[in-house]
Amino acid sequence: MSILLYQTPAAWVEAVLADFDTFLRDHASAEKKASGMAINMISHYPDRTRLVEVMTDLAIEELNHYREVIRLLHDRKLHPCADEKDPYVTGFRKAIRKGSDAYFLDQLLIGGIIEARGAERFGLVAEALPAGKLKNFYAAITRSEYRHYETFFDLAGCYFDQAIVDERIDELLTVEADICAALPCRAALH
Repeated sequence: MSILLYQTPAAWVEAVLADFDTFLRDHASAEKKASGMAINMISHYPDRTRLVEVMTDLAIEELNHYREVIRLLHDRKLHPCADEKDPYVTGFRKAIRKGSDAYFLDQLLIGGIIEARGAERFGLVAEALPAGKLKNFYAAITRSEYRHYETFFDLAGCYFDQAIVDERIDELLTVEADICAALPCRAALH
């Protein structure tokens, strides 16, 4: 069940399928950045034992996804491209509040919402692909992304009162929906 307020349009899926090589390159970059974000969380909050344990596992899983996408690229005789700023993530990060606790909570919740968006979009890709290895891969990635977004929300609940978490999730889901609605459909995850 999706928590997202904005539903990705069919035009996005069409853009991805029309230029799947570009999408794969962007997907590789997104997985690498997700792994790096988890490592960054560990570096900034080394005293939060549960967070360190969970983010260590997440970093490894995201890096494994990166490796799998790299293999798909190499099977197509392609290479990853240089990382570019993601307008979705850049825009969403502007919603992070100042202050130690607010900043930490927002990082967790935005991380979870980004994973939820990934789950939705990878699921759409999986549905659109013909039966085979690629379809199976994207179905598996979809399940992982759903698990990841729940993980971020669970972590937020470990460190903050659930009423505060729920209120901020609602606010951030509105911000995220507005960002998505303003972005063009292109062969990229966001």
